[in-house]
Amino acid sequence: MTGNFTETDERKALRSAVADLGARYGHEYFVAKARAGEKTDELWAEAGKLGYLGVAVPEEFGGGGGGIGDLAAVCEELARAGSPMLLMVVSPAICATVIARFGTDEQKQRWLPGFAEGTTKMAFAITEPDAGSNSHKLTTKVRRDGDEWVLSGGKYYISGVDEVQAVLVVAIGPTGPVLMIVPTDAPGLTFRPIEMEIVSPEKQFTMFFDDVRLPSDALVGSPDAGLAQLFAGLNPERIMAASFATGMALRALDKAAEYARTRSVWGTPIGAHQGLSHPLAHCAIQVELARLMTQKAAALYDSGQDRAAGESANMAKYAAGEAVASAVDLAIQVHGGNGLATEYGLAQLLTASRISRIAPVSREMILNYVAQHTLNLPRSY
Repeated sequence: MTGNFTETDERKALRSAVADLGARYGHEYFVAKARAGEKTDELWAEAGKLGYLGVAVPEEFGGGGGGIGDLAAVCEELARAGSPMLLMVVSPAICATVIARFGTDEQKQRWLPGFAEGTTKMAFAITEPDAGSNSHKLTTKVRRDGDEWVLSGGKYYISGVDEVQAVLVVAIGPTGPVLMIVPTDAPGLTFRPIEMEIVSPEKQFTMFFDDVRLPSDALVGSPDAGLAQLFAGLNPERIMAASFATGMALRALDKAAEYARTRSVWGTPIGAHQGLSHPLAHCAIQVELARLMTQKAAALYDSGQDRAAGESANMAKYAAGEAVASAVDLAIQVHGGNGLATEYGLAQLLTASRISRIAPVSREMILNYVAQHTLNLPRSY
């Protein structure tokens, strides 16, 4: 992205190519996989083969050498096409970014080529039942035992554990938070699904670590800088979550506008009435504002301005969550009864869009952040 907030020709071409890929799979493919309890493996594999999942991985490890803005564009276009892939927010955005920035040479050689090709998937585990958004109160612990690490505790609402090779776990080490790579087949690691009212191939899990033994090189980065490294990985998560949301919002608006143009009552398209056209226009404005803030956050992050990126990424995530919730709700209203019919594919977006106001960070915690850091107001918690 250039300084005037226009996308480069390269990113525009990337968007176009990803949109074409998404159109070949689309909503029906996504929902059919989800309802059958299957994964979108074909889409993930093709996106990886074409280099779309690895656009932000450094070139020396087989990636595209781009930034988080490029990866966010891929995420948004797939969501707009009706095939959002939640693990994009986690695996290439958080895990690959953290390893690329803080991993050892051996860790980079081991993991990054797989991220670049899409053949490696990694989950991210920070949330705990009693900690919620308070990452300072984590109880999952890791301790040294000779040349090994021993991990104990548990995590909650962890996406995609059943389809990844490893999990990047945030634990409390001897001097504070640390990041550990934990293989999903490690002895002592168990997990169970959380039943959700969401139509998605990616499932949520509770994880348990019963003295899981890990090699010395399971630690990513410095044991004394875990908190800084953690938040460097959470900024891409918020940027990706915003693009995931705006992609869904654009899909809802596309469908609502098409229906409003073609659905006639008493000889007049319903979109001619300001009772619908003005709310749709308002939603379109809110979505574009969220997309612009997401671009800003990505540009700041890619230029190495982590603190400024944190503020913008939180604002983008908040704006996108509000925009998608409003857009999907309005799209259903525009369709009337058809908005709840399976055929039109909007009701399935209702719960999915609502998540954007909760995860990966709640709207209330973002408002707390902006009040404290942007407005310099007293901390309330």
